[in-house]
Amino acid sequence: MSGRRTDRIFSSILRGGRRCLWPRGRYAWWRRCGHWLLLSIILVAVIAWFMPPDTQTLKQGGRIIYDRHGHVLSMFLNHQQQWAFATPAKRVSPVLIQMLIAIEDQNFAWDPGIDPLAIIRAAGQMIMAGHVVSGASTLTMQVTRMLHPAPRTLPVKIVEALQAISLYEHYSKSAVLGMWLSLAPEGSNIQGIEAAAHAWFNQSPRTLGPAQAAFLVMMVRNPNRLNPLTHPRAALATRNQILREAQRRGIISKAALERALATALPQRLYPMPLLSPQVASTLPSGTHSTIDAPMDRAVADIAQHALQQMAPSESIAIVVVSLKTKGIRAIYSGDWGNVQRHGFVDMTRAIRSPGSALKPFLYGLGFAAGIIRPSTNVADFPSNFGAYEPNDYNDRYMGVVTATTALRRSLNVPAVDLIEAYGPLRFAAHLRAAGTPLLLPYGADPAMPLALGGAGISMRRLLALYAGLANDGVVERLHLIAGQHRRARRLLSPYAAEDVTAILNRSFPFGGPGGIAWKTGTSAGNRDDWAIGYNHRYAAAVWIGQPNGAALPGDTALAAIPILAKVFSILPGQPIDIHPTTRSLTLQRQPMGTLLEIASPAPGSQLTVGEPVSIRIIGGNRPFHFLLDGRPLDSNPALRSVDWTPAVAGFYQLSILDASGQLVKRALRAVPPISAANVEWGNNVH
Repeated sequence: MSGRRTDRIFSSILRGGRRCLWPRGRYAWWRRCGHWLLLSIILVAVIAWFMPPDTQTLKQGGRIIYDRHGHVLSMFLNHQQQWAFATPAKRVSPVLIQMLIAIEDQNFAWDPGIDPLAIIRAAGQMIMAGHVVSGASTLTMQVTRMLHPAPRTLPVKIVEALQAISLYEHYSKSAVLGMWLSLAPEGSNIQGIEAAAHAWFNQSPRTLGPAQAAFLVMMVRNPNRLNPLTHPRAALATRNQILREAQRRGIISKAALERALATALPQRLYPMPLLSPQVASTLPSGTHSTIDAPMDRAVADIAQHALQQMAPSESIAIVVVSLKTKGIRAIYSGDWGNVQRHGFVDMTRAIRSPGSALKPFLYGLGFAAGIIRPSTNVADFPSNFGAYEPNDYNDRYMGVVTATTALRRSLNVPAVDLIEAYGPLRFAAHLRAAGTPLLLPYGADPAMPLALGGAGISMRRLLALYAGLANDGVVERLHLIAGQHRRARRLLSPYAAEDVTAILNRSFPFGGPGGIAWKTGTSAGNRDDWAIGYNHRYAAAVWIGQPNGAALPGDTALAAIPILAKVFSILPGQPIDIHPTTRSLTLQRQPMGTLLEIASPAPGSQLTVGEPVSIRIIGGNRPFHFLLDGRPLDSNPALRSVDWTPAVAGFYQLSILDASGQLVKRALRAVPPISAANVEWGNNVH
């Protein structure tokens, strides 16, 4: 029973299929044609589904990096040495899109990859004229031809048509349009509208006008024969023809047509954008960076002008960062492509000695710990700290000065004295905890030379410290990719950061904008010259040196400062205006300096005439003044010890005064040396 039922079902299907494909009766012929046409369409659609073109070419674009506003920052060739970049329709001027569709494929919005009406029209014209009169290619078919160029034979055209249908089946119209905009040949090794707009007009494809749009649409037709550099007449005639057609179709107005017709053709190819290449070349293609292209270009101009005044082996690096976001707004990492200056090295990431540029943070930590205050007197005298003997840059010493003056003048002895009191390990640990560790030689521990740059740090991390100083003492690592956020860590208290900023806020020595807190630094051996500053909106750093680590020729200790002043002259305002703050009275005990005490000689000890004795103290605040019976001893106020030899027997009054006013006294007694004569005559001293 079930077998007969199955036979009836198959018989019904066969009869239905025969009637569908070969109907009878009135209008049978027309119905047969319609049914066969429908079957053919379905068959073609199924075949085309399995024939999508290989789109690997679209993935072979060059590297393109955007700035924070979406403008192109840098472009790099692809592996085939072509300027080729993905160009979505949203990045192109609407007038070019409208002109392209209206002139090249006005049925693009609805056609299934091919235009049957255009094919019928082109075939009829060819039969009537005996040669090809007009083409029938759609934009989708042009895309398949761009993906896989081949001789334009009939079999190739059939394959292109099937692949065009497949593109229609697998991709949206917007995606297909983006493929065309990305693959369009525009002469030489220029591929796509993005590259063409920059190469031919030095502008973004978003800003193309009617004349530029018509030119780029024209170039795709025949990039060799319509190249304006070799065939200007043919190029001008074809472009104007496209413009008139666009006006006839209502895409542009008559006034716009007249302006476009009067626009000259491009006379040369422009160089591609290449800003911050050392940085841009390391970012993934399509990255939206934090860099501001106009600001970056202005900073690069300042750097290039400065390089003209430098020795051939010297280099310069400049970084500008937004204090609000900690995003880098401009970065010049070196003279790109200059082998002598090691231009391919990103000097903003190189480890260099900061010189005195770390002193503000040492003083700030000293302020926060109560070891020192801006008004504290400190001593700047020739000193030695064990085997370490720091000296000032110009070998001139200022004597007793305030901490404010010591930091502003970048005096070395007070800084070493302070790090001795604060502790080098403690100082390095605070910087590490803030996310800016110092690089020391293998196996070395932090020591007093840290105060003068005896460690390594990169320019970006050093600038992050100064940006934190401007941000109430909170440090955050700098970043280059838009939308990134880094962990913020506190290094200084707000009051300590404010005190340091007030000290560093002064006029530039060679002129420049006011309201900038700045600091210089010179590493040992004159290998690095630093200038770093900030206002309420930006922080900037300038480094000058030789990338190979050699010493700078001549006296260049202040070469970076005028460049920093030029950088701030191009940055928006918001200068620092520090007013003394009225801090509320608190019952909290304020930290004080340590108690001044005499360590040696011990109380009641007897000194021997003619034998030197070492007077040593602990605690207190430098400078120290040693007095004997009210008369100053010949001593170094920065040191905690002095050697003295009693000349005659008797009693002496030792007085020691420190910078905070603490006074300690001790009575000393000197006796004659014991000798045989003294024993014989009974002249023992009791």
